[in-house]
Amino acid sequence: MTDTSPARDINPACIRYYHAHLYYEDAAGLAAARQLAEAAAARFELRVGRFHEKPVGPHPKWSCQLSFAPEHFGKIVPWLALNRGELDIFVHLGTDDDLFDHTQGVIWLGHSHPLDLSGFTADT
Repeated sequence: MTDTSPARDINPACIRYYHAHLYYEDAAGLAAARQLAEAAAARFELRVGRFHEKPVGPHPKWSCQLSFAPEHFGKIVPWLALNRGELDIFVHLGTDDDLFDHTQGVIWLGHSHPLDLSGFTADT
């Protein structure tokens, strides 16, 4: 008999936030990311972070972070999926375990990209 139980049983209440990282790699992509972030901020309760013009942290491309509460996920993420244009978006949950959040708690809108996870350890 095969065990089909989940490896972990984690309560979703541990999700404190979500981040959506808009990925771009040139001036045209930066302009598209700014436009998308402005439209999202006008429509939803979220915070727009800095627009980086170099890879930062684990992110392999230029990026901007949108931060929002878990209760807004069901409206924001579908809207981003439909309005992202050519941008790739990395969405992850925030549980205070960065390694888990950036590997197991992720959704890609568009193409996925390998992250640099060398700065993360479990429960960091």
